[in-house]
Amino acid sequence: MAFSTLASPLWLSRSAFFLKTSLLHSGTRALTRRFTGPGQPSTFFSPISLKPSFKHLSAIRSASGIVAQKSSDSEWSLAREDVVILGIETSCDDTAAAVVRGNGEILSQVVSSQADLLSRYGGVAPKMAEEGHSLVINQVVQQALDNAKLTEKNLSAVAVTIGPGLSLCLRVGVCKARRIAGKFSLPIISVHHMEAHALVARLVEKDLQFPFLALLISGGHNLLILAHGLGHYVQLGTTIDDAIGEAYDKTARWLGLDMRKGGGPALEELAREGDAKAIKFSIPMRQHKDCNFSYAGLKTQVRIAIESKNLSVENNSISSTSSHERRLRADIAASFQRVAVLHLEERCERAIEWAMNIEPSIKCLVVSGGVASNQYVRTRLNHVVEKNGLQLVCPPPSLCTDNGVMVAWTGIEHFFCGRFDPPPRADEPKDSMFDLRPRWPLGEEYSQGKSGARSLKRARLHPSLTSIIQGSAQQQV
Repeated sequence: MAFSTLASPLWLSRSAFFLKTSLLHSGTRALTRRFTGPGQPSTFFSPISLKPSFKHLSAIRSASGIVAQKSSDSEWSLAREDVVILGIETSCDDTAAAVVRGNGEILSQVVSSQADLLSRYGGVAPKMAEEGHSLVINQVVQQALDNAKLTEKNLSAVAVTIGPGLSLCLRVGVCKARRIAGKFSLPIISVHHMEAHALVARLVEKDLQFPFLALLISGGHNLLILAHGLGHYVQLGTTIDDAIGEAYDKTARWLGLDMRKGGGPALEELAREGDAKAIKFSIPMRQHKDCNFSYAGLKTQVRIAIESKNLSVENNSISSTSSHERRLRADIAASFQRVAVLHLEERCERAIEWAMNIEPSIKCLVVSGGVASNQYVRTRLNHVVEKNGLQLVCPPPSLCTDNGVMVAWTGIEHFFCGRFDPPPRADEPKDSMFDLRPRWPLGEEYSQGKSGARSLKRARLHPSLTSIIQGSAQQQV
C-alpha cells in the first residue's frame, strides 16, 4: 500500500446550521443572499424556496446562505478555513482518500495502489479491482483522518466520485462515503472524476480563473474541454477508441517492462535510451480535421514493429535481454512515445484555435490526469502553449494520478455553490441501489468537433454534468 500527504474543507458546521435556522424567522429579506465563489459570477438565491432538482447535485443553499453574509475578504477566508471535506476516490484501480480545507490546505492524502494486481492480470480486472478496494477502503479513509488529526465529527461534508469509472469500483467508494455521511449527519457531494482532474489545477494554481482549456489524459480518457465556469464545460474532443494511457500500458507490456511501477513511467524511462525516429509510425487521424483522438491504430503499428524485429517479448522481461535487444525495444518505445505525443500536440493546436474563437480571454491550458505526470508530455505541450501565447498549468504528479485531493477540492468548489445532498439515512441498507455513472460525459459536444470516425463510442447512460447543472438552474428561475 502506497501512502502520501496533502489538504481539505467541511459543511458549514452545526453552529452555521443553527444560525441559518434562526434566519428563517427573520423575514424574506434576510433569506436572499448574494454569493460569489472563487472565480464565479455572483448569483442570488432564496434558501427557503429551493428544492433538490436532481439527485446528488441538488441546489441546497442553506450553508451557502450563511457564507454569503460575510462582508469582507478576511471574514470570507475564515469561513473557508472552517470547512473541511473528506474526498474518496475508487473509480478504477487506486483506492484514495484525502482531507482538504475550504481554503485549499491539504491536511492529508492517502493512496493505496493495485499495481501488483495490474501486473498479475495484465490490466484492470473489474472484479479483482473491486475486491482490492473493499479490502483497504476502511484503512485508507481512517489513515487519511488520522494523518489530518481529525475525526468524522470534524468534517463538514463528504465528497465521493460517482463516475465515470468501473461500476463495481465506484460502488465501494460511494458505500463508504454514504456510511460516514449517514452516521455523522454530513452532507454528501457527488463528484465527476474528470471534472476533478481539471479542477485540481485551481487548487495548485490559485490564480487560475475560468475560462480555461483543459487536456485530460489518462488510462481510460482523452478529453479536450473548454471550461467556461464551474460545472459548465464544452467538449472539444475525446477518444474514439483507446486512450493514450491505455496505449502506453499495452506497449510497455508488449516490450516486457516492469508494470509494477506503471506502464507509462516504465516506458518513458526506457524511451530515453532509444532513437525516437528509428521507426516510422504514422500519426493517427491526420485526415480528420477535428480534436478527437485515436490510439488503437498506433497500438497495432507497435505490435507489427515488434513482430518484424523478431523480438521475443512474451514472458521475456527486458531485464534478461541482451544489450542489442534492449536497444531495439528502446527504439520502439521512443518512436511510439514521439508519435503518441505528436498526436496530442496536433489536437491541442486545433483545440486552442477553436477555444480562442469561442473565448478569446483564455490564458491557460491545464493538462491533468495520470499521463500528465510524463515529463516528455509536459515538455512537448509546453512548446505548444508558448507558441500560442498561453501558460501551461500542470498539477504535480501526485495530483495528476487518481487521488482523493482532487475529489475533496471539487467537492469544496461545488459545496460553496450550494451543490450537495443532505445526509443519507444512518440505517441505509447495504444492498441499496446507488446512483453510479460509469459513462458520464462532462460537457456537451462542440458542434464543430463531432467526429466523422464511425467507431466513436456514443453509448451514454447519463446526461452530461453540464446539462444537469444547467437544467437545475433553469428550474430555479
